[in-house]
Amino acid sequence: MLKTHLLPIVMVFVFITSCQKSLELKPIANAVDYNHYLEQNSSEKTAKANENFKFWNTKLLATPKQYVYLSKIAGVHNAKFEATANIKELSKAEDNLRKINQITKFENPNYLRALAHNLISQHKFKSALDLVLKAEAIGENLKASQKMLFDIHLELGNDEDAKNYLTKIKNFGDFDYLIRLAKWSDHNSDLQNAIHYMEKATKIAEASNLASLKIWSYTNLADFYGHNGQVKKAYNFYLKTLKLDPENAYAKKGIAWIVFSHDKNPKEANRIIDAILVNYSAPDYYLLKAEIATFNQNKLKEKEAISAYFNAVKDSLYGDMYNVYTAKLYAENQPQKALILARKEVKNRPTAISYDLLAWCLLNNGQEQDALTVIEEKVKPYTTEPDALFHMAKIYKANGLNSQVKTLKNELLESTFEIGPLTEKDVQTL
Repeated sequence: MLKTHLLPIVMVFVFITSCQKSLELKPIANAVDYNHYLEQNSSEKTAKANENFKFWNTKLLATPKQYVYLSKIAGVHNAKFEATANIKELSKAEDNLRKINQITKFENPNYLRALAHNLISQHKFKSALDLVLKAEAIGENLKASQKMLFDIHLELGNDEDAKNYLTKIKNFGDFDYLIRLAKWSDHNSDLQNAIHYMEKATKIAEASNLASLKIWSYTNLADFYGHNGQVKKAYNFYLKTLKLDPENAYAKKGIAWIVFSHDKNPKEANRIIDAILVNYSAPDYYLLKAEIATFNQNKLKEKEAISAYFNAVKDSLYGDMYNVYTAKLYAENQPQKALILARKEVKNRPTAISYDLLAWCLLNNGQEQDALTVIEEKVKPYTTEPDALFHMAKIYKANGLNSQVKTLKNELLESTFEIGPLTEKDVQTL
């Protein structure tokens, strides 16, 4: 009897699975949902920031001893950076924050943390750490310092220190704690809990009705949903972000990736990126254009996009912010340059992701065994990020470890949305 009933059950299961796959392949994005967010030729955020700058700068000129105005002006420059991605604005904010810290003899925790936050944006994590440790020692608003110390230690790969500070700020009713717990869960490859805690944080943000908290929550939750293959949910949260913040470049880029990676519509994805670049010029956005061009086998457009990227990052103000991207571009054609950058990144930020970059560059320099050692000791035990798994598979293949390659290939083919159609082609050849 068991065998008699087995076939129909299997057929039903296959039918359901086929239907699910068919639904997943249907395009998710609809230009009607987001077109009006792409039609802005000017930035209201920048215009408002310029007005605020005139207001606070006039006040400072009238009363130069009121150093608090330096903080306000720094905030304006930060706002302009967020609106435009112009690195000069971030640098101007740093200048003003350094002035106010010098005036207060680096003894005001609020100003110390503000400067540290700016330095984190510039990937100057060790300098930021020194400042927040000073703020912690002073003790005023201690929880704020402890939260930042968690952030910085996590960025530096100091997992034990990060875990220690996460324990110190433990409070399941606190938005700031929950978003860090979500980040910690994701860091430890526990995506289900990362989503769970981020959803709880989002509910708190919505209850507070503070736009800034909701925007932050929605974009991060969208990212987590994307990592988990819940692409439709990710898309909806990017749209929710844009409803609150029509100029949000990050949400628009998230939609562009969905259009490219899931919907397989490179032309539309490229149109979205071009619309973003009218007012927002982060260098890595050109790399998405390059990836789309490569997928389309358009060598000219690929070359133009990569050239635009290098033209942007040649500004010395970027410092080490784009070392990872640049090293990956150099890896195949200028592997020695790539290796120098990878070693620098490991020195600045010794995380599993930095070591993955080092291993990848070692492989491209013909040092397969050294690459394998780095992967086994510094990467494999600490991350399951798809990029790292792809590099791991290539390194295993170069070392003749074919059974490990097969296992990773199967994992990567379950993460095709994250890795994108271009890398998916490479995975198929493993």
